[in-house]
Amino acid sequence: QLQLVESGGGLVQPGGSLRLSCAVSGFTLDYYAIGWFRQAPGKEREGVLCISSSGGSTYYADSVKGRFTISRDNAKNTVYLQMNSLKPEDTAVYSCAASTIPVPRMCLITKGHYWGQGTQVTVSS
Repeated sequence: QLQLVESGGGLVQPGGSLRLSCAVSGFTLDYYAIGWFRQAPGKEREGVLCISSSGGSTYYADSVKGRFTISRDNAKNTVYLQMNSLKPEDTAVYSCAASTIPVPRMCLITKGHYWGQGTQVTVSS
């Protein structure tokens, strides 16, 4: 059974950092693109960062360029989202997703992916 489990969310002050992890089981990361999406209250889910199965192609939403990075450790079947210089507008539920849809298209749609349950990130003083 394909499963994705996020961890690492929490409360952080503006300007702070957090690292989210997404542990996957039931499938091998080698064959899937992985992405991080977020959904703020009252807003639609949006793709934040996606990385191809090989790691050779990435997509960054404009709002996070220069602040967020994505990495994957296929040996550990884990994907990471490093978030720096966090802003209050980054507050959202962050979910990881796996997909056979290639990057960047994966990050531009929200259908056809396998999803984790999400983790809350709150940026507030």
